[in-house]
This record gives sequence, C-alpha cells and structure tokens, in this order.
Amino acid sequence: MDKEEDLETLGEQLYSLVYPKHKESAAKLTGMLLELPAAVLSQMLQDEAMLTAAVEKALRALQFAPKSSEAAQKDEDDVSESSDSLGEQLFELVDAYNTGHAQKITGMLLEQHKEAVLQLLSDPKMLEGHVNLALKTLREQNIEETDLSDASEADETDKLGEKLFSLVEQMDPLHANDITGMLLEMDSASLQQLLSDHTKLQVAVQKAQAVLDTES
Repeated sequence: MDKEEDLETLGEQLYSLVYPKHKESAAKLTGMLLELPAAVLSQMLQDEAMLTAAVEKALRALQFAPKSSEAAQKDEDDVSESSDSLGEQLFELVDAYNTGHAQKITGMLLEQHKEAVLQLLSDPKMLEGHVNLALKTLREQNIEETDLSDASEADETDKLGEKLFSLVEQMDPLHANDITGMLLEMDSASLQQLLSDHTKLQVAVQKAQAVLDTES
C-alpha cells in the first residue's frame, strides 16, 4: 500500500507541475511519466530541466507514436476513437483475408473491448488468429442453421406431399404417385396455391398427365 500511496502522491505532484503548460494532455503525460521508476520521478520533481525534457519526450511520443507497435500506450485518445472508425480500419484488414464473411467477422471482433481491438489492428498475427477463430465459429453456426432449415423444409414438403397426394389420388388414382412427385418439384408457395385453388391443381395435374403420356 505504501508504494501505491507514494505513486499517487508523486502523480499528484507531477500533475500540478505539468498542468499549467499542457492543460489538454496533462493527465495523459502524467500517466506516461508515472511509468518511470519512483526514484527517477522524485528526481524530476526536484529538477525542473529534467522534468521539462521528460515531458517534451512524452509529448513527442504522443504525437508521433507509430500506430503499429505502440498500441499499448495508445490509451485515452485512441480508446475514445469512435467504434465506426475502428470498425472501418478493422474491416479493411479483415476483408484482405477474403473470407467472404468480412462484415460478420468484423462485427464479432468489435464486440471486444476497444483496447483489444486496437491490439488486433497493430498485431497482424493476432488478428489472423482471431479471424480464423471467428470464421470457424461462423461455419459451425451455418452448418447448424442449414441442418435445422433442411429438416424443417423436409418436414414441410412431407406434409404438403401427403395433402397433395390425397387430392391427386381422387383425380388420377393410377398415376397419383408420379404426378405428386412431379408437383413436389415446385416451390412451397406454389404448392400452397395448388392446395387452396382446386382449379389450379386440376390444370397442374393435367399438365403432369400430358408429360407422363409423352414419356410413355
């Protein structure tokens, strides 16, 4: 606890010296200086020239910090970047992998804290790992959804088939199976129309009969 209290005291003292000259970035500069050893900070408080030099160095680091390697130090200003801006940068990088799911993957990655997103922007290997993981998750979800939709479509087709067969059987008992099979090649919306409109069903059955006659 003593060390934390000492650091807090040093921080307050540093801030009071930095603030008059650098009001807008005083908090950030103080935070950067507090990463230095306590002994160095104590010396700075007693040596104005040393403090000025350190502040100027920190200022330069803030202004010219390379986006790629200094992600860890890109705190408040970068973290306050809008999600839109981060999203655009991230999308450009993700899109380069040609996954076909760039938007979805970008959305998944943006669910993380901004610090983590900034780290992804600056670390290509880490980004690649996250993209692959997201792609794997998407593929698994798609397989599950496809299985479910296929199953539900199959159930619906079976039900429509049963209803159709019972109606077709009344019109042409001999070819009911063949005609129903032919009609089931239509989409479900068209099949629903046939079931609700007896005239349309008759026309469709007659067409199917004509095809069967031609084939025979």
